[in-house]
Amino acid sequence: MISYDDLTPPERELWAAFPEGRRVDLRVGDAARDDPAGAADWGAERTVRAAVLAALLLGAHPPQPGAIAALRLAGARITGGLDLTGAETAHQVRLEHCFLDEAVVLNSAATASVRIDGSVLPRVDARMARVEGVLAVRRCRVAGALLATNARISGELLLHGTRFAGENGWSVFAGGMEVGGAVFCTHGFTGGGGIRLIGARLSGGLFLDGARIGAADGLALSLDHAQVTTVQLTDGFFAAGRLELRGAQIADLLSFDGAALGGCTGVDGARLHATDLRFTPAEPPAGPVSLGGAQVTVLHDDLDRWPRTVHLDGFAYGSIQPVRAAEQDSVPRRLDWVRRGAGYAPQPYEQLAAWYRQIGHVDDARRVLLAKQRARRRTLRPAGQVWSLLLDGTVGFGYRPWLAGLWLAALTLLGSLVFAAGDSRPVNKGEGPRFHPFVYALDLLIPVGGLGQRDFWYMSGGAPQALSYVLVAAGWLLTTALVAGMTRTLERT
Repeated sequence: MISYDDLTPPERELWAAFPEGRRVDLRVGDAARDDPAGAADWGAERTVRAAVLAALLLGAHPPQPGAIAALRLAGARITGGLDLTGAETAHQVRLEHCFLDEAVVLNSAATASVRIDGSVLPRVDARMARVEGVLAVRRCRVAGALLATNARISGELLLHGTRFAGENGWSVFAGGMEVGGAVFCTHGFTGGGGIRLIGARLSGGLFLDGARIGAADGLALSLDHAQVTTVQLTDGFFAAGRLELRGAQIADLLSFDGAALGGCTGVDGARLHATDLRFTPAEPPAGPVSLGGAQVTVLHDDLDRWPRTVHLDGFAYGSIQPVRAAEQDSVPRRLDWVRRGAGYAPQPYEQLAAWYRQIGHVDDARRVLLAKQRARRRTLRPAGQVWSLLLDGTVGFGYRPWLAGLWLAALTLLGSLVFAAGDSRPVNKGEGPRFHPFVYALDLLIPVGGLGQRDFWYMSGGAPQALSYVLVAAGWLLTTALVAGMTRTLERT
């Protein structure tokens, strides 16, 4: 129990100021001497026990009528641990340019806003805390991490400019956290470890603009199954490890605009949902990007910023808006993007073709589907590969039926030249129409019906006779290929 008689002069000053919410400032006005990193040189005139802070917050000195009590302290060395485990307090806390010997513990506590600015401290433990207002640790140097697993913050979580050394590989360990506002890790935020927000609900978004974070066992950011309005990993954001957003629900924007992803060993966005995905980093990730099963309404991207390996099987998008307008019509480059996955998968081709059809580029859609069939060929057995080559060369799998016409014209011309120079003989003398080499060649190529030539004439001699057999076979092959291609027989994957 704290008694007034045991208080030191700075503690008595704080005791008197608390009921009215006045700030007690113990700084001397010299930036070097007021730097909390040098707090070892601060004497008793700048030292306050954490037990006194806890006693005030828990009602040891109630506020005056008509006043709003608050704990506001600047430039102090706070000895002992500020432990409010399980406590309930309605008083705001603001510590500025302080040095805390031990951690701030809000484990399972219910508090008003807690703000720690420009201070040095070991860690902040807010696991399962309930904060009615803002939790801020700004421009601080933290030897450990912020622990906020299953915490509930009605306002915002503000970590502007803070440097976390990390603890067990993590700078922020806050799975299941709910924040009514946004989470800001900006203005020079640096984490020696990763950020873990699995299953978090961040109604105002997550902002890591310009942040630099490390990794825990190779994992820099974990947003698996989180529900967030906006995620901004932009403006030089750097991560020394993987980014995992599997199953994340992002109501608005997921942006990598200007991110420096050279140290990122991979981005796993499997099954994520977002309205807009903006993949325009300043440099591509060093590892693969996986978007399998992901769904976005609009994809904004720069084709030069995707890594060598991109997994797109199951990735669905409503439209693509390249940052370079010329890339919208660049089918070869977009196909290269689709082919960066491991092995053959039909869905990325189908999705890309559907988008081209949607914007009215029907010919481009056909080119994509033709590329799909050619990619599929590598997965077939030898007989299937031969049939695939035949369909490709004759009718382009049905996407280029005019090829059959070219083959028909070429073979008809060849036949007419050979037959005109060959020995044509009637089946029955004096019967049938006059012999026409061109019509005869065309008649052999048409497998059904006839033009009245092959029933009454035949060729004598080795080469013309052999060619006639070839033309009959070619006619059947061309017809079969055309029917198979036009009915999309090989579109079933």
